Amino acid sequence: MTAEAPLAGGVPRWVVGYLLPALGIVALVLLSFAIGKFPVAPGELVQVVAAKLFGGAHGLPDTYEAVVWRIRLPRIATACLVGAGLAAAGATYQGLFRNPLVSPDILGVSSGAGFGAALAILMSLPVVAVQGMAFVFGLVAVAVVYAIAQLAGGRHEPLLVLVLAGVVVGALFSAAISLIKYVADPYDQLPAIEFWLLGGLSGVRLMDILPVLLPVLIGLVPLVLLRWRLNVLSLEDEEARALGLRTGPLRALAIACATLMTAAAVSIAGMVGWVGLIVPHIARMLVGPSFVRLLPAAMLIGAAYLLAVDNIARTAAVIEIPLGVLNAFLGAPFFLFVLARARRSWQ
Repeated sequence: MTAEAPLAGGVPRWVVGYLLPALGIVALVLLSFAIGKFPVAPGELVQVVAAKLFGGAHGLPDTYEAVVWRIRLPRIATACLVGAGLAAAGATYQGLFRNPLVSPDILGVSSGAGFGAALAILMSLPVVAVQGMAFVFGLVAVAVVYAIAQLAGGRHEPLLVLVLAGVVVGALFSAAISLIKYVADPYDQLPAIEFWLLGGLSGVRLMDILPVLLPVLIGLVPLVLLRWRLNVLSLEDEEARALGLRTGPLRALAIACATLMTAAAVSIAGMVGWVGLIVPHIARMLVGPSFVRLLPAAMLIGAAYLLAVDNIARTAAVIEIPLGVLNAFLGAPFFLFVLARARRSWQ
């Protein structure tokens, strides 16, 4: 059965690929406010939001307003934004490289961002500077990878050279992170570095969302506008050029957009893996491989997925479980399940 085949009752599969994640996000948002050490019921949430938007008193203790606007809302919004950005980047990379095992950190962006954050923590810089350096070094890592690929390309397969350069640069940044951890203060800086690298959204504030939202939108808009041409990039380069497409500049632009979204997400959430790897597979099973439908579906599913994982991370144990650890436990077996179900879709 293909992604175009309707479900029972004649409902197109792509409709389910959009509606189910969208409804899931709404349900998860309400659940996110309602669970935790200080639960906020839907009725209480409506009171607090209405009082904030339309003025007047909500009739509840001030603690409710602080929990909703300063703690839960920034975390929920960031989880949705990071999940959508990583999923969109993963779908883009997998289509560009024609490889289902490609993830957003294939070109070293996560390692570069981790190095930037670790260096900022070693220098005892404020949180804003940590996020800024993570973002900048994530972009620097991919820029170095692309420069190496251009210099060493020659007659080799350009995509293969790009991936190999990403592996090398990622390994170098990982080694640099290890060196920083080795020289860091073991009582203060080292725990902070480890905590950031494991990923999490516990310290997110409303003012942190805009610096992430802007790069995600800047990277997303060209992908949406060029979605039809990105379908052609999934073909062999000779076929794409025969159709009149300039593959080099278009691929560079798509890589830059996906990298921008990934760097922004990693800068605020840490090294959160698996989202950009498994979510595009789920979206592809529901709506098919066409990038026109795949991109919005992946973003919706990615937002719902990371929001659900974050809810588990902060409520499953007495202490919060790092997102990177929980994603690995949930993502690895689920990815094996997805591969078993969709093993023919890439053949």
